[in-house]
Amino acid sequence: MSDLLRVACVQMTSGPEKAANLEKAEKLVARAAATGADLVGLPEKWDAIGDAEVLYAAAEPLEDSEAVRAMADWARTHGITLVGGSIAERREGREKLSNTSVAFGPDGEMLGVYRKIHMFDVEVEGLVYRESEAQEGGDEPVVVRGEDWPIGLTVCYDVRFPELYRILALEGAELVTVPAAFTVPTGRDHWHVLLRARAVENQYYVAAPAQFGDTRPGRPSYGRSLIVDPWGIVLAQAPDEETVISAELDRTRLQKIREKLPSLKNRQADAYRWPAKV
Repeated sequence: MSDLLRVACVQMTSGPEKAANLEKAEKLVARAAATGADLVGLPEKWDAIGDAEVLYAAAEPLEDSEAVRAMADWARTHGITLVGGSIAERREGREKLSNTSVAFGPDGEMLGVYRKIHMFDVEVEGLVYRESEAQEGGDEPVVVRGEDWPIGLTVCYDVRFPELYRILALEGAELVTVPAAFTVPTGRDHWHVLLRARAVENQYYVAAPAQFGDTRPGRPSYGRSLIVDPWGIVLAQAPDEETVISAELDRTRLQKIREKLPSLKNRQADAYRWPAKV
């Protein structure tokens, strides 16, 4: 078991055309692997991003998915663990889609599947987003094991719900991925704060590969992909372009932080009660 893990995040500008996105992602994953990365993460909705019509057109069952086959092949070709951001998944017997993150091992085998729990139904500076119109939330936190590291899987808007991230910590996560397509206004004011807070309060690493630029007309994505350590220090940040960032994670540092500032051990679970009306 290695205490060191090199992680790379892909930052890209996806659009509605799946074929173009697949071609672009393939090149960026290869570039990420060339940094010596053990684990590579893609952003949210990397294979197709747009309105409900775009998502339904791109969505496939996982067992028949072109994007899943491509990710498995990239992981196998480069000998990396690949956290596949998220894709739109069509599930049998369900009208709505899932926003699904799939992780693969270096042999191309699937390590686990996480379906985004929290739907982005908000109004931001006069623009209305209703993710739930085409998609439905998942209902289960997921921790997979890649490169002998326990890795929690989340997606974008999830980052505003600290309960999920604490559960992942209690289930053993030492790294959590947050593939995203943050809006520019929320990204500008909240992106760094939220990602660093989740890392600090749970004392694990956070890797957040992001969409950047004009992914949707009039609704650009913020970018600034980040890798954050358990002390809240930003180890790498992407510039405003399609690119790759990477950093080396050290399990020994995480363990020392948890030993010297044992906030996870000092939890008082019996004193925490949900208000009756929650």
